[in-house]
Formats: sequence, structure tokens, C-alpha cells
Amino acid sequence: MIKVEKLIKRYGANTVLNGIDLSIEKGEIIVVIGPSGTGKSTLLRCINFLECADSGRITLGGLSVDAARASKRDILTLRRQTAFVFQNYALFANKNALANVAERLIIVDGWPKARAHARAREILERIGLADKADAYPAALSGGQQQRVGIGRAMAANAELILFDEPTSALDPEWVDEVLGLMKALAAERQTMLVVTHEMQFARDVADRVIFMDGGRIVEQGPPDKLFTDPQDERTRAFLRKVLAQQPSLAP
Repeated sequence: MIKVEKLIKRYGANTVLNGIDLSIEKGEIIVVIGPSGTGKSTLLRCINFLECADSGRITLGGLSVDAARASKRDILTLRRQTAFVFQNYALFANKNALANVAERLIIVDGWPKARAHARAREILERIGLADKADAYPAALSGGQQQRVGIGRAMAANAELILFDEPTSALDPEWVDEVLGLMKALAAERQTMLVVTHEMQFARDVADRVIFMDGGRIVEQGPPDKLFTDPQDERTRAFLRKVLAQQPSLAP
């Protein structure tokens, strides 16, 4: 289980996360929605220590750390149990797809190069990019680059994969292929915490949808409940705007 307790993150006088409490069970798929600038991505980055929270506690597996005082060893241990999929792909431009997928296995997990490359080839086959092993990011479409990014996360065999708006930088034609891969992972009960504006994905795949506003979790529940009968006016107002733009989501 992953547990976040009373997580606070400030930038100067601006409180971006204001006492977040969140528990995620193994195999659970949680989707976080809400207006831009409300702390959704910051929450993911603080869980993975890409940013350090000002206070709070993060528990993953058998390790529980003070988010503001975690040692380098604690952070490395937590990162070995998580993987992060960035909205802008974050691939190494000077490495081909095979090397991008294998990089963490070699550098973080200490795998021999031959073993890491063998595992990376298995992952590329699984995500439909076996023929792109030698291709560099510049030669790949946006959708292919993001699939490589997800493949890199899959190779890590992480307890938790964090997805930070993984389709936001994609042209519309590539969105479905990335969402399809994420749905396949969800079907395998890979534990996932996903920040996205793809409401249909949230409705179809999530076990629980969380609505954030003003740095807080305002409301959460099963997608059928939250999308059709939200209890908080802020959630209702947000969903009214979404439904006006995506009428297919209306109950």
C-alpha cells in the first residue's frame, strides 16, 4: 500500500498542496482530475521526490519517511519502487529506444547491460515497438515516444507508476494508442496514479477518481458515482464545464 499523510508543498507564499491525505491499495488505479494549477502534478512529483514537500509523510511498501527530511538513501529506495511517466516524454535524445528503456535497469538497478537490453527488447515487443529498437526519439512520433516512456516505466517493475498528464503533449491522432497501452496496464492491475484531462479514460478505467481544487482533495469516489452524482459544488462546476466540452460523457 502507498500512503500519503498531511503533505504540504509551498512555493513562497503560495501553498500548492495543502495537507493531502491519500491511500492507494496494491492494484488500484486512481485518476486525479481538476482545474489546471491546483497541485495535481506537484502531488505526483512530491511522491517521487522530484520535488521535496515542506512537510508530511510518504509510505511505500515497508518504508515510511518524513517527506521534508528524507535521506538520499530513503529517496533512492522509494524511487526504486516507483516509475514516472512525464507529459513531455523525457527520453534521452542521444539514446535509441532500446537504450532508453534499459537505462534505469542499468543505472539504478545495477543490471548487466546484456540482461537489461534483453528485458528492454521484451518490453518493446509488448508495446508494439520491437521494430523501433534502434530508432532515436527524433525519428519517433509523439505517440511512439510516449509509449517508449511507458515502456521504461514497465521495465522497472515498479510498485507504483505515476502518470503526469501523459497525453497532454500529443497530437490527437496519437492519444488513443497511448491510452490503449495504459488501459492494458490497468487490466493487469498495475498500481497507477494518473493525472489526466482524459475524462473518458477516467470513467472507463479508474477504480477511484479524485477531484482536486486549491491544493486539496475535494471529493473522491468510484467514477460512476463521482461523474453522475458529485457532492461538492466545486466538483459539480468543474464537471459542468467538462460535459459542455465532451457531451459524450454525460450520463
